[in-house]
Amino acid sequence: MTETQKIYFYPLWLRIWHGINALCIILLIITGINLQSGSENPLIGFNTCINIHNVSGITVTLNYLLFFFGNLFTNNKSFYIVKPKGFLKRPIKQAKYYAWGMFTGMSAPYPLSEKRKFNPLQKYFYILVMYIAVPIVVVTGIGLFFPEIIIEKIYSISGVSVTAVLHSAMGFFISIFLVIHIYVSTIGKSPLDNFKSIITGWHHIEKNK
Repeated sequence: MTETQKIYFYPLWLRIWHGINALCIILLIITGINLQSGSENPLIGFNTCINIHNVSGITVTLNYLLFFFGNLFTNNKSFYIVKPKGFLKRPIKQAKYYAWGMFTGMSAPYPLSEKRKFNPLQKYFYILVMYIAVPIVVVTGIGLFFPEIIIEKIYSISGVSVTAVLHSAMGFFISIFLVIHIYVSTIGKSPLDNFKSIITGWHHIEKNK
């Protein structure tokens, strides 16, 4: 016999950050692709595209401070702590579940609970994105916005070119992550269950009595 338990996973500040971040990241991806397409008839005009990209980038930068300090001063940071024990074993086990286990009726190896908001694979990718990829995108974006602060030469290569390549590479990584993130969010009691949770803040889990 099972019972449903409600857990308040997403406080208001986190939901506000997530909504703003999602919108701006989507705008950055669309405008970023548009700027690099080289098309003579782009989907969005060049100047308009630049303005949307810059405003979205500035918003993401300021919004990141909400995430950083929110995690720093609330209990939400506990969900990002990685324990050395089973460092590789745990995400591999979760990957096997995603690859075929969930299609064969296998139970989730790391179900959500009050102390576990992410499974190991999610946790590792969230750390990579939020503490490495996004800061790199922000710093390189600031550099491209103010090119005079970029080092002129990096091992005889233009500093602006290196910054632009790094910015695009991290942007591409975040784009791939976003697609995977949306897909994984549909895995649950129903395809919309996780999306409802990020709006209301409450997540429902089933527990065996």
